[in-house]
Amino acid sequence: MSIQTIQSKDQLRSFLHDTIQTTPITDIHSHLFTEDFGGLLLWGIDELLTYHYLVAETFRFQPELSYEAFWAMSKTEQADLVWQTLFIEHSPYSEACRGVLTVLSRLGLDVSTRDLNAYRAFFASMSTTEYLKLVFKLSGVNTVCMTNDPFVDEEREVWETIGEIDPRFHTALRLDPLLNAWDTTWPRLKTWGYSVEEAFSEKTIQGVQSFLRDWIRRMNPLYMAVSLPPSFQFPEESPRGRVIETCILPIAREFDIPFAMMIGVNKRVNPALGDAGDSVGPSDVRAVERLCAQFPDNKFLCTMLARENQHGLAVAARKFRNLHVFGCWWFLNNPSLIEEMTRMRFELLGVSVTPQHSDCRVLDQLIYKWDHSRAIIEKVLFDKYSDLMDTGWSLQQAEIQRDVADLFGGSFWRFLNRPNPAAKA
Repeated sequence: MSIQTIQSKDQLRSFLHDTIQTTPITDIHSHLFTEDFGGLLLWGIDELLTYHYLVAETFRFQPELSYEAFWAMSKTEQADLVWQTLFIEHSPYSEACRGVLTVLSRLGLDVSTRDLNAYRAFFASMSTTEYLKLVFKLSGVNTVCMTNDPFVDEEREVWETIGEIDPRFHTALRLDPLLNAWDTTWPRLKTWGYSVEEAFSEKTIQGVQSFLRDWIRRMNPLYMAVSLPPSFQFPEESPRGRVIETCILPIAREFDIPFAMMIGVNKRVNPALGDAGDSVGPSDVRAVERLCAQFPDNKFLCTMLARENQHGLAVAARKFRNLHVFGCWWFLNNPSLIEEMTRMRFELLGVSVTPQHSDCRVLDQLIYKWDHSRAIIEKVLFDKYSDLMDTGWSLQQAEIQRDVADLFGGSFWRFLNRPNPAAKA
């Protein structure tokens, strides 16, 4: 088989575009669910419009509307208000608004009509099974990783009866209450039959470890995960610090799965906004470095929420091969910031990074999150490959395909030491 070399930048642009568009994606962090979880799987135009990004934006244009009045509305009424406020009375160029239009357009709907009822009729004509298949096809996503929280009653009940998981979905064991709310969590563990007490005795450590083992065996997660505040430190003389050191990290080593940290969210700075009321703050990258240094046999996934932390986190990943940086999380999921972060990460880490994840809470968002991110990743890669060509380096088509496959999931699966389900036989 002959080696096919890129001969010009025009050819590079065309080949790279085709490769970016056709390479299947592993979305390593989302809040999506399989059909087995019923109402926890959100989809459709009203769910898109009432996503908390758009709710927060709507309130900025509705100074007379009380939070209580909005939450008392039906979902349809809320969606109507969001549509009228953000799409009709103002130009919808925020990234969250643009995302809705991208979804509608890619579904073949005419966004120029601005006909919300027609869009609703389209979604009403689809079954969940049909729509899942369509979204995966349009987004180019091969598999997604859910966020699975055993402390959510509705979800835990499903896990008690669920059979095989839809192969398009993988699991992640989410542990926020265990780490961030020990005072209210340990009594629940005790109620569930685990021998724990508020004090961190050997008995408590064994009880928490048993809880983790049970849920890992039940879920088979790709990793354990937690969202952490900007104040997070390690070492930390707190229940959180003790749970991490004596329970999570030993069990992560036992099952050879990473501990994923999403650091930098200030919860409920405006409680009246509900899920839209969280904010952001700079965090201490040294806490991540200490974890990586003190526990070299553990693997760590990390994304940070503040723009100020991105350079330091990428430098930390250069120093610790047990650290894998991923995604442009939450408030960073804006094109200007995604491009800035992607360029910086490629320049520091090459392809040993996962540049994006969707963080979707609504199924439809898979389409726009990956459409928009693909375009940015393509733009950055074109510039980087052009720089190589300017040195006289020859670019081979197979190597470009390899690189893109790494960025779209290959590096993640290699870090996990698991086979990539999207890899060709």
